Amino acid sequence: MAYFTGAVAAVPTSNKAKYAEHVSAAWPLFKSYGATRMVETWGVDVPKGKVTDFYGAVDAKDDEAIVFSWIEWPDKADADAAWAKMQDDPAMPFDGSRMIFGGFSPVYEAGQHNGAGYYQGFLLAVPEKNRTAYAQMAGEGWKMFQKRGAKGMIETWGEDVPRGKKTDFYQAAKAEEGEVPVFSWAAWPDRATCDAAAKAMEAEMGDMDMSAMPFDGMRMMWAGFEPLFDSGEAE
Repeated sequence: MAYFTGAVAAVPTSNKAKYAEHVSAAWPLFKSYGATRMVETWGVDVPKGKVTDFYGAVDAKDDEAIVFSWIEWPDKADADAAWAKMQDDPAMPFDGSRMIFGGFSPVYEAGQHNGAGYYQGFLLAVPEKNRTAYAQMAGEGWKMFQKRGAKGMIETWGEDVPRGKKTDFYQAAKAEEGEVPVFSWAAWPDRATCDAAAKAMEAEMGDMDMSAMPFDGMRMMWAGFEPLFDSGEAE
């Protein structure tokens, strides 16, 4: 089963080009260790939240942008072996100590993910006991996304998510006892399609009973991202 290393980081906006060069140069190394794909996306529509948001997740400064990224591996064993061999890179063009990361397994996947021009990234915490209910809800959500033009969607469940000294996925989503971080994204052909879909779905969900959801929606964060590097497109 596919396995993902998901990450969120804050990068100085002035370092966008340098960061893109950094991840492009890093891909051959990850590939040599068995990674099958790497995608890095740059935040272009990242809202401030009342309870949680991506800025707070990585303690972002005013001059920093949010980067939402993932590396795909054939399975967890390959990912674990690769990370065990790799060292921290001191030349990273951002503060790695504030980056949050973890290992995730898919709980729901639909559609296609290559050639996306825009992504919606999501981060939340779900009670472990609600894993099946959450996957079922994701399937219903995909029907709405697909109808509005989405290319694909992946929902991944935290399997190996470390606790951090400064930041981590648990702190980011204000996870409570018994809750698991969920890292997910929806792929869209472009931002215009996504924005139009968001407005339509907001109207459709106006009367929905949010208390019936298998997680606390007030602590879910989401944002819009443009592709910065995609190994699937670079090769």
